[in-house]
Amino acid sequence: MKPRIRLSTLLVAVNAGLVLIAVGGMAVAARGLLARLAAEQALARVELAAANAAQAIERSVEDVRTSAVLLGERPTVGRLLTAGAASGAGDDAGLATFLERYRSTLHLAGCAVVFGERVHSASGSPRLPPAALDLARRADPAAAVLLVREAGSPPWLAAVAPVVTVPAARAVVLLALDADLVRRVAQPAGLSVSLIEGAPLAGLDPRATNAIQGADAYTAVRPLGAPLSGLAVRVVLPTESVSSSLARVGHRLLLLSLAVAAIATLGGWALGRRISRPVAALDTAVARIGRGDLETPVPPAPGAELGALAATLETMRERLLRQTAELARRQAEGEAILSGISEGVFSVDRDRRIRYLNPQAAALLGTAAEKALGQFCGDVLRPLAPHGVRPCEASCPIVHARARGGAQATETLATLAGLEGVHRAVVITSSPPADGLQFQVLRDETDLEAARRMRDAVLAHVSHEFKTPLAAQLASIELLEERLEHHPDDDARDLVAALQRGALRLTQLVDNLLESARLEAGQTSIRRRPVALDGVIEEAAELASPLFVQRGQRLTIDLPYPLPSVQGDAPRLIQVFVNLLANANK
Repeated sequence: MKPRIRLSTLLVAVNAGLVLIAVGGMAVAARGLLARLAAEQALARVELAAANAAQAIERSVEDVRTSAVLLGERPTVGRLLTAGAASGAGDDAGLATFLERYRSTLHLAGCAVVFGERVHSASGSPRLPPAALDLARRADPAAAVLLVREAGSPPWLAAVAPVVTVPAARAVVLLALDADLVRRVAQPAGLSVSLIEGAPLAGLDPRATNAIQGADAYTAVRPLGAPLSGLAVRVVLPTESVSSSLARVGHRLLLLSLAVAAIATLGGWALGRRISRPVAALDTAVARIGRGDLETPVPPAPGAELGALAATLETMRERLLRQTAELARRQAEGEAILSGISEGVFSVDRDRRIRYLNPQAAALLGTAAEKALGQFCGDVLRPLAPHGVRPCEASCPIVHARARGGAQATETLATLAGLEGVHRAVVITSSPPADGLQFQVLRDETDLEAARRMRDAVLAHVSHEFKTPLAAQLASIELLEERLEHHPDDDARDLVAALQRGALRLTQLVDNLLESARLEAGQTSIRRRPVALDGVIEEAAELASPLFVQRGQRLTIDLPYPLPSVQGDAPRLIQVFVNLLANANK
């Protein structure tokens, strides 16, 4: 027998398992959700950083233009430039000092003043790029900004504005789009920001940021507008930083799951102990009832469900106690009845072995009840059949009752051991099986059988004596009917026909007496043939017509047409209808 799991252990295991599954599933789902949210947040972060960096760099265009305009509007620049031109100096030291201070204050790469076709004074950058010089030589007095690219150096923003006090002079400022500028732009975001140019920018919308998630990093690229066309800001966030954050969150979720599982296990253990105790008490009560102890009441249990179960068990115990007492009383009554009746009663199991035998049956069979128990019923009853073969296989009423719902048979039993030729005729009535047992009632009809045989002999003799004069009477009536054919007297013919029918009726009654004796003896002679019911009814009405004429009665026959043919014995059916009509006549 396999060891059984205790209810408390089962509850703890189920509770802890369900909690682990629930918390684990939530943790996995939460981790996946957090990973997706972290990826979305990282993409949004690099996208926002790229947009902010692009805006900051694009604002540098206006800053450079403003710086050039402010430089051209400074009176000092005009005064120093006019003084240098008047003195004929090629490079005014005062103007150069002013430009250097202006450049360092505004964090510019270079400042210069172009007078006519030449650079009058410069600061910062060792030389003025040719593109910036060409822009400065133009006669357009409006301020302009130009992106300058040179091999081996970062791109520059060059802004040119006219000197207000000297119309022929131009103020030029340079801003290098180098690592220092990008570092200042990226400082608020805390991410890796860089400027890119060339092929990677093909197909990008200058007004939108393209953010992608790679295997190693989240990257966002934001193209810059004019005059910075061809450049873009790229922001990179390593995935390792996001993965480390997710790992910390996963570790915390694992610890939380373990803590919740431990709490659930403790709660399940306490709940299991609380539930298992009353359940164990109920199990003990049920085992006690199963052993037959119906006197000890079932203890009450706490809780709605267990309390209802305990109350139901207590009600069941009380009912079983009452039913057991009732069964004991009925068993005593049954024993008294079976011991007091004159018939013998015995029961058999499915194998037809005797399981019960009352004293009357034991006396009838000439045996003892203790000796007969467990034996095959045929060995105890010893039925006789023609040719010395026992009818236990072919015509056993016990077997027939199992298929028909009940059976009855008259058998001759050789029951008195030691007395040669002493037999008993008994009627065995067998009931259908119930709960594996089948009861039979034995009625001794030895004397009745002898009287029945004597009656049959008397009936056969009387019938034989009746049939002889009836046969002679029928022959006389036939001769009289032949003579009336030469004397046309309708009334006489009707009387002769009535006499003939009455004689035939008496002959049938004699045959019925003999047939009833044969039926009672079990010798049936009913023949099943196709029968026309309308012919049967008409012949029966013709046989009974003298009775109706005698009492002034009238018989009306109304039959549907056509009547179906049935299987039966026509003479027997005619007899049935004649009897019915005779009863109606009376």
